[in-house]
Amino acid sequence: GLRIGDQSHLSVSSVLKSIGRRFESGLEKMKKFRRLESGLEKMKKFRRSSSSFFEILVFEILDPQGPMLQKWNEIFLITCVMAVSVDPLFFYIPVIVGKNKCLDLNEPLQTTASVLRTFFDLFYILRIIFQFRTGFLAPSSRVFGRGELMNDPFAIMKRYSLSSHFIIDILSIIPLPQVIALAIIPHLKSSSPFLAKDFLKYTVLIQYVPRLLRIRPLFEEVTRTSGILADTPWARAVFNLLLYLLASHVVGANWYLLSVESQVRCWYREMDNDSLFHASYLGCGQRNERVFPLLNSTCIFVDPDEIKDTKTFNFGIFSDALQSLVVDSTTKFPYKFFYCFWWGLRNLSSLGQNLKTSTYLPEIAFAFFISIFGLVLFSLLIGNMQKYLESTSVRVEEMRVKMRNAEAAERWMSRRMLPDYLKKRIRSYEQYKWKENRGVEEETLIRNLPKDLRRDIKRHICLDLVKRVPMLEKMDEQLLDAMCDRMKPVLYTEKSCIVREQDPVDEMIFIRRGKVVTMTTNGGTTGFFNSYFLRSGDFCGEELLTWALDPHSSNLPTSSRTVQTISEVEAFALMADDLKFVVSKFRHFMNSKQLQHTFRFYSPQWRTWGARFIQVAWRRYRKRKIERTLQTSLVILDDDIEENPQEPAFKRQRSSLVSPTAEISEEVRDNTRKQGSSSDMGQSSNPAFVSATELKTFQEEIRKELASQANSQAEMMKQLDAIQELLMELISKQH
Repeated sequence: GLRIGDQSHLSVSSVLKSIGRRFESGLEKMKKFRRLESGLEKMKKFRRSSSSFFEILVFEILDPQGPMLQKWNEIFLITCVMAVSVDPLFFYIPVIVGKNKCLDLNEPLQTTASVLRTFFDLFYILRIIFQFRTGFLAPSSRVFGRGELMNDPFAIMKRYSLSSHFIIDILSIIPLPQVIALAIIPHLKSSSPFLAKDFLKYTVLIQYVPRLLRIRPLFEEVTRTSGILADTPWARAVFNLLLYLLASHVVGANWYLLSVESQVRCWYREMDNDSLFHASYLGCGQRNERVFPLLNSTCIFVDPDEIKDTKTFNFGIFSDALQSLVVDSTTKFPYKFFYCFWWGLRNLSSLGQNLKTSTYLPEIAFAFFISIFGLVLFSLLIGNMQKYLESTSVRVEEMRVKMRNAEAAERWMSRRMLPDYLKKRIRSYEQYKWKENRGVEEETLIRNLPKDLRRDIKRHICLDLVKRVPMLEKMDEQLLDAMCDRMKPVLYTEKSCIVREQDPVDEMIFIRRGKVVTMTTNGGTTGFFNSYFLRSGDFCGEELLTWALDPHSSNLPTSSRTVQTISEVEAFALMADDLKFVVSKFRHFMNSKQLQHTFRFYSPQWRTWGARFIQVAWRRYRKRKIERTLQTSLVILDDDIEENPQEPAFKRQRSSLVSPTAEISEEVRDNTRKQGSSSDMGQSSNPAFVSATELKTFQEEIRKELASQANSQAEMMKQLDAIQELLMELISKQH
């Protein structure tokens, strides 16, 4: 019995274990499936984002001040700097094989450098595509807000194609080094390695110029839009450091290549007198065993200070690279790179003072370049430090003035015991005002200028804003100049109420930058609400124009809308008295019928009145149409009742007729269904009958009930629709 129990216990436990294992395997499969599903979701999201990116790039015109283009410009700037850092790697391709005394080319390095350069050239191509899809500010548009953005693709393409930037971009992406490294060098490596080396050297040097020139406008654009280098000292320090490192990398790579050439130049000089010598023998592909002993015994490295014989070859500044075996093929590339990089950084920092050159002219020119380039970098460093110190002192002075004004404002708010929310709004406004003006009172500054200069400045700033008002675009130039001269700059913080509905309008606002919402309830009318947004170039407060045209007007007009800011707003204000004065001087032009028609056509108040008039007319027409349909239905029903006076109808509960229309309609429908079922079984099964007179009386009571409950026009229309539907159902049942 124990054995049987043990066996049953073991069988049950094994079954449970197998079930547990299967359950765990099922859970693992579910987890894998979920991971796969999440991976598929990520792939779908990536495809959607990439497709949306390419749709934007192909079909949309990009805003030059938009955040997307600014972010991509930063990416392009980084890739351009990395691209000019990759180009000097081609100079490390030639190597000296010391044991064979020949020149060879590093094939893995030339492949790596070509792949890296091609990768960064793709960003150059993407940059060109962006330039063909980036709008620009029209030259004819004056400076207000952000100007007028040109969205014409043909104009954008023409402007970029005819600019010097397009030529520089095309010259920058031509893959000449890749073609030479991957296509030409393999064919010339065995026969003419020196020709392949010279091809590669001159191609990289010539193409390096446009690639450097392309960085400057991109750098200025990123600095102007982001302001990182202009505002943060650490960014300037990093920029100067990167500039030094890049220059050291370029100088070190050129020093390496010139060191290889100095070794080859020494071989040429020693073997030039041999009649059996040929230049191709110096290449590792066609090495001559007879030449090797001669090369091995010549070109001995001697310190330039210890050379006393003119026949001894002077390696000059390249002796360090040859003695340390930096140019040898056995030296790994990281050691070569960092040693040459350190040599360039050391000599740029010391302005090349420790360089001991030979009488070879290109070597002297290279040392001269190092000295001048180091001096230029040092001057840039001093200039940037001076700018930083000046900006720091100016910023300290600005902060001192700001703190003084803030302390005065805090004392005033404490003395007046203002609540916290008002203090917060005041601080927000003062901060926004300081950010925009930097403590400079623009109106005071312009007022102190001569009259002609003040008029030209106001015309330049405000004329486009005024001409964007359709009511003013065809006015006389003198009138517009007078309006511009009396405009005053104003600032509003976020969620500021410029004017409220039914408040007097004392100024006309022309928005220069920001976003505003305007809304109305038409004086508190029930169920009425209208709103729309105003942006850069829009205006509000046009009620003042009609008020200013009336010579007998005294009280200011009331606002038909509430105007509130959504974001920070910069605008110009034209006060009511100033507008009245300007209109009085040009009244002969303002009284034309065409101008008054233009006022009414573009006025939001007149547009709102027109919309309400159309709505009221439509509702009246619909009401009359429903009433005519109802009367026609009642006439038809009366005729049917007169023809069949003994037709059974529905039971009535006339004790209370105060129920809503929906309940009456439902009751009538229920009784009508009963009527239909009773007519099938015979009239004796339903003893409830009404005459034609009683049915007419019931209809009149329904009409009275609807009239008493119709408190509004909308409710009346709903009730009439319900009665019409009920009567049509009754007519169908009677037939």
